[in-house]
Amino acid sequence: MSQATDAGDEHVLAADGTFDVHDQPVDLKIYRFEDWIALAFFWLLAGVVFLQFFTRYALNDSASWTEEIARYLLICTVFVGAAIAVRKNNHVQVDFFYRVLPKPLTRVLATLVDLVRIAFFAYAVYLTAALMMRIGGQPMSVVDWPIGIVYAVVLFGFALMTWRALQVALANWRRGASVLERPELHETPEATG
Repeated sequence: MSQATDAGDEHVLAADGTFDVHDQPVDLKIYRFEDWIALAFFWLLAGVVFLQFFTRYALNDSASWTEEIARYLLICTVFVGAAIAVRKNNHVQVDFFYRVLPKPLTRVLATLVDLVRIAFFAYAVYLTAALMMRIGGQPMSVVDWPIGIVYAVVLFGFALMTWRALQVALANWRRGASVLERPELHETPEATG
């Protein structure tokens, strides 16, 4: 038996013995708007870091604003990207107790996890909004822009995380189980949109 057959249903040789591999078709429908926003922040960050590197090492005259803007773009990338992780249910989770406790109790615990996650993100929205009200108009250290721009993106990220956590909890409730109880659910296509 050939190695291609051993590896599963992957066949790299055509009937005539030539190498024949085709890529899977690209499906952009799996991505949501937060994926594209996070990608935009990431590429802005990459551009600013490249500019910082270029001005420091090629021109020997570092642009002072690039370090601060790169830091803020990294914050924006992380908080919008965290909403992607909530939607995909990819955050770190401990599922040991779900293997040893009775199924009815694990259902209650999983529902409690969903509720606590929603409450945490909603409270983070409130705290970020309160912080924006207090210091959002202050200028950034080097660039004369209000720091509230960064906090607005963080607020957007937390609000989106709250929304996605609600969607995940609703999907878990509808199917009667979460990834904590049944890890194989993580392999199924997303139920949220």
